[in-house]
Amino acid sequence: MSLSAAVLPAAGSSPSPSPSPTAPAVPSLQDAQESATNAAGWVEENWSTWLAIGLRVLLIMVIAAVLRVVVRRAITKLIDRMNRRAGTGASTALSGLLVNAERRRQRSEAIGSVLRSVASFLILGTAALMVLGTFQINLAPLLASAGVAGVAIGFGARNLVTDFLSGVFMILEDQYGVGDSIDAGVASGEVIEVGLRVTKLRGDNGEIWYVRNGEVKRIGNLSQGWSTAGVDVTVRSDEDLDKVKESIAAVGERMSKEEPWNEMLWGPIEVLGLDSVLLDSMVVRVSAKTMPGKALTVERELRWRIKRAFDAADIQIVGGPEIPGQTATAADPTAGVAAPSAYASTVSPQSIAASPIPPTSTTK
Repeated sequence: MSLSAAVLPAAGSSPSPSPSPTAPAVPSLQDAQESATNAAGWVEENWSTWLAIGLRVLLIMVIAAVLRVVVRRAITKLIDRMNRRAGTGASTALSGLLVNAERRRQRSEAIGSVLRSVASFLILGTAALMVLGTFQINLAPLLASAGVAGVAIGFGARNLVTDFLSGVFMILEDQYGVGDSIDAGVASGEVIEVGLRVTKLRGDNGEIWYVRNGEVKRIGNLSQGWSTAGVDVTVRSDEDLDKVKESIAAVGERMSKEEPWNEMLWGPIEVLGLDSVLLDSMVVRVSAKTMPGKALTVERELRWRIKRAFDAADIQIVGGPEIPGQTATAADPTAGVAAPSAYASTVSPQSIAASPIPPTSTTK
């Protein structure tokens, strides 16, 4: 028998496959049934726990959502009620210095936005911690890490925290609002935007100042309450004071009855009296209470009217034209000329004595 015939399989027989060492073992039906039975048993044992955790999480979320809606609505109603009480003149902690309805609306929106944001943060943050506790997550390391991170952020961003807190109290106390003219120390001008961190001012020359709320140590609001218009009238010392007072009083009475000055003037124009008396002049002080921010306008108009009234009444203001008939004494043209000197004449003894001696010539 040959070697090739020996290795060939017999006719009609198939070679048996050799098992591959890397082929995965095919699970049998019995193994699959056993795995399904174990999974079903594990689900049956833990479904009640899962249901309890799911219901607890759902309950926490529903309570947090309802509480958030209720608190936000309560804050809105509280702000609206304070605005109504401020409009009727009642005094509250948040309605001390309100100017008009638009100012109250802007301020209520800012205060309501801050309070609603704080309430939402507290409610949702508490709900998130309760949900994590429901899943049996240890909150101690998380809270400790949050505390350390909060301290680090507080030290690094203390200026930001200061600006934010200062902005909150500025809004709550209504120290100023959009449209007010204020003097913040570091800058002054008209407020064009009030933020929790930065206040924007427009200066007298049109420039815009960005003032951090934490840097403001004092604020002078020129648009709240009332302003005072003061005018100093300087007249000659020989003028009749009663005539001067009557002229100014007549100007004030006419001005208080004309528009738009009757709205800008919140009190009568008063002659306070003599502010100073000198040898050749005296200063009469005139004052009036005006609408906030309108003092300069009233002062200019009042000076204009007083000047015209004085011209009509022949009252001389210091620096004005001279009174007719009053002539000044002519100045002596020789008053500034010095006396003649003895040295001016070349033949005077003093001039001859001061002249140099001519040199003498010698003959050989």
